[in-house]
Amino acid sequence: MKTLSIAATRLIRLLLSLVNRGGSLPGQIGLKIDSKILSKLSFDGVIIMVTGTNGKTSTSNLIADLLEKSGRTVLSNRRGDNMRAGVATAILTNTTLSGKVKADAMVLEVDELNVRHLLPQLPVDAFVITNFFRDQLDRAREMEQLIETIEKVLPAYEGTLVLNGNDPNVVRLSDKAPHADSFYFEVDHCSSSAVKTSEASEGKFCPRCGSRLEYDYYQYSHIGVFHCTSCSFKTPKADVLLTDIDLKKQTFNWEGFSLRAPQEGLYAIYNCAAVCSVAKLLSIDPKLVKAVFDHAPQPWGRNEHFSFNGQECILNLVKNPTGANEVMKVIEADDRKKSVLIVLNDHDQDGTDVSWIYDTHFEKILAKETSTIICSGTRAYDMALRLRYEGTEKKIIIHEDLQEAVDALFAQHDNILYAIATYTALLPTRNVICRRIK
Repeated sequence: MKTLSIAATRLIRLLLSLVNRGGSLPGQIGLKIDSKILSKLSFDGVIIMVTGTNGKTSTSNLIADLLEKSGRTVLSNRRGDNMRAGVATAILTNTTLSGKVKADAMVLEVDELNVRHLLPQLPVDAFVITNFFRDQLDRAREMEQLIETIEKVLPAYEGTLVLNGNDPNVVRLSDKAPHADSFYFEVDHCSSSAVKTSEASEGKFCPRCGSRLEYDYYQYSHIGVFHCTSCSFKTPKADVLLTDIDLKKQTFNWEGFSLRAPQEGLYAIYNCAAVCSVAKLLSIDPKLVKAVFDHAPQPWGRNEHFSFNGQECILNLVKNPTGANEVMKVIEADDRKKSVLIVLNDHDQDGTDVSWIYDTHFEKILAKETSTIICSGTRAYDMALRLRYEGTEKKIIIHEDLQEAVDALFAQHDNILYAIATYTALLPTRNVICRRIK
């Protein structure tokens, strides 16, 4: 069954590649033939698994770059196919018929709900968790339920948990993993830190005793330095602490090095902290980390820059209040004259419930520097209504057709253009932009 599963996956992947398709179907068939196939493979290298609500794609790609630069042959699902079948496709198509994986390192981005399927089947050395936020309630359910699905498979885990020490909902995982080592990354106080927050926060109560958490300061949402008022639960001592954070320059200090994040925003600094943690665990020279950050390719839709006839356009993915709020901050900090395109879809992969837009601080993009806002996507009118609830008198244009929406964006003669898109809208929006600038 093992050989048949691998052969079928490889063959179907080859056939699909001939028509420029891929994704999860080969892995689906391989797992159908042998549901335990991933546990039957031969692999001698290091396995890094990355999950979390926000930042897992950027973080896993940076870790893969780091391991490649350190001399390893890396297998990774860089395209973001992070469900069980997509991960299986990535692994099995790089495996011999005898079951030997053709790499000496694996870096796997895994959807939060799929951790319970994959972690027990793979000898994961380092399990990196970036953060937990409310996201896609119709699919992922409440955040508490999602976290519990991961907690249930942790008692048997014997590797290292690489945890965001500033997220109480991540720190709690260490209590459920008695055989694992815990390694914490954190980001020091910076210019955006605040003693109060108006953002949606899922870290109000202690996961151990249920008492209210108190914060010395917030970084964003419930991310910050915290302690319980009734028990010993608190921000742990950091194994990796990034200091001297300069959000304007995107720089920070670590291990005596001044490093620059490859993306803008505090959330990008946290991604870097996770990468630095893996480097420290694997004894990789910080000079290599710096080289990776300095030359990191821009992931699609993650603060991706385009230029056309003197105009600059920046594309970002948004999919939940916390991630969207961080994008809003980046746009707000840009004091140039600008126009913004928002493409809001409600397909299954986006989450059919779009009520999260009311927990997002869209008022941050309604400053005087913003001249025009264009709404598109299957819920374009809902997005326009959300903006009107802010009482704005800004010009709001609605184009249900995406091509017309992008054309309208580039028709604005502003210094900078921003495009924001939900998951299923991201690639179509990018494709339209790319066709336009060619």
